[in-house]
Amino acid sequence: MAYVIGIDGGTESLRAFVFDLEGRPKASHATPYATDFPQPGWAEQNPEDWWRALGQAVQGAVTQAGIDPQEVLALAVDTTCCSVVALNAEGEPLRPAMIWMDVRAAAEADAVAGSGDPALRVNGDGAGPVSAEWMLPKALWIKRNQPEVFDAAARIGEYQDYLNLRLTGRWTGSLDNMAIRWHFQSDQGGLPVSLLAAVGLEALQAKWPQSIIRPGDVIDDLTAEAAAHLGLKAGTPVVQGGADAFIGMIGLGVTEPGEMALITGSSHLQLGVCSQPVHKAGVWGTYMDAVYPGKPVIEGGQTSTGSIVAWFKRHFAAETGFEELNEAAAGIAPGAEGLMVLDHFQGNRTPYTDPLSRGAITGLTLKHGPAHVFRAILEGISLGTRLIVDNFGAAFDARRIVVAGGATNSPLWLQIHADTLGTPIELTEVPDAPALGCAVLAAHGAGRFASIEEGARAMVRTSRTIEPDPKQSAEYEAIHPQYKALYAALKGVRETG
Repeated sequence: MAYVIGIDGGTESLRAFVFDLEGRPKASHATPYATDFPQPGWAEQNPEDWWRALGQAVQGAVTQAGIDPQEVLALAVDTTCCSVVALNAEGEPLRPAMIWMDVRAAAEADAVAGSGDPALRVNGDGAGPVSAEWMLPKALWIKRNQPEVFDAAARIGEYQDYLNLRLTGRWTGSLDNMAIRWHFQSDQGGLPVSLLAAVGLEALQAKWPQSIIRPGDVIDDLTAEAAAHLGLKAGTPVVQGGADAFIGMIGLGVTEPGEMALITGSSHLQLGVCSQPVHKAGVWGTYMDAVYPGKPVIEGGQTSTGSIVAWFKRHFAAETGFEELNEAAAGIAPGAEGLMVLDHFQGNRTPYTDPLSRGAITGLTLKHGPAHVFRAILEGISLGTRLIVDNFGAAFDARRIVVAGGATNSPLWLQIHADTLGTPIELTEVPDAPALGCAVLAAHGAGRFASIEEGARAMVRTSRTIEPDPKQSAEYEAIHPQYKALYAALKGVRETG
């Protein structure tokens, strides 16, 4: 028998999965770690905790699977993106990692966005935003606020790069992370040298990994020390992964133009494979080669989605179960009898990129009850997703959408998504798409599949498909222009006030 290990380094824990070459999980093990919040907007983790968790998780998964470590062909890791580390020449952390949700670098993000450099075209064709979460703002914050750390750092990279350094002894960068959040553009000269110069970060280039490896390519073999830590054999190939959500595209089988991964949870993330590059306001990307060689990927996002559902239940339906809420809302026709929700409770990420926009519940009458509001929330979020997909433009003709995350627990919400988009919605057998994506990459890197796409076709299986209801789709087509008009109308009110 032959197996691969997919490793998912998340915000709260690291999970290791053992998969066979048909993509079936044999065992998994999760090890948690702590996050510190020293000040408002700050979020830090100890990279040594990641390494400890990696050893415990891999050993636990291999033991639970009952396999011989000799049977492990390769492993690959995905992690949270923009969890920035500063290391000395020996690879030891000089300060805690600033994880993805750390937003202390807001002023630095403004400085990057204000540079006007051509590399910013991946941020809505230069319209923005540049997030305080991303690599350049965080590195610039260290330089401005902890210059002794910046100067002493021989290496500045990410969670991903730190683990791969510990596993192989090589300082490498993932083309995926670098394309989506470091402004690396493989079709436009690579590293954003002029952008670094524009914000005074020329010294950062030498601290970044000089070896840039795309997902699915072998970084190197496990060192003897790393193999002992993981309970695997020395010489096991370590294959490059990347950012969790983007590697999740592979684990969802989203590989061809016109296909999109809809990652749901507290927020929604839309990741589409295009037929050609796209650079326009309200679209993040194009990220060329970030996931699949030669294929452009674009990104959209909704800041608050599942978090709105949780807000409503917590404050207005605390004693009502989700099953009951869904059942009651399913008995109401599309449009919730004139009720409409604008899903901008925490601003709008795309297509408007307006952090000051706010949510709204409009059309309220004394006829409406909790089930109406619940349905209107689900509809408003789904119409927001439709707006993003429409804004992707002609280079992305949505023909297949695969969903993962919290929305999959609501048959009603899945149906509303299919109806508003007018496109079938698919679910896959393995819920942890990033871990399965890593397993596909590991199998490809080990030579078992000629391409990542071939590996995904062999290892990812659809569990069910939700077809759009033609009648309900027609009703949402009539409602959609009203949803689109709501943002502009409320913005006018806001700017008048």
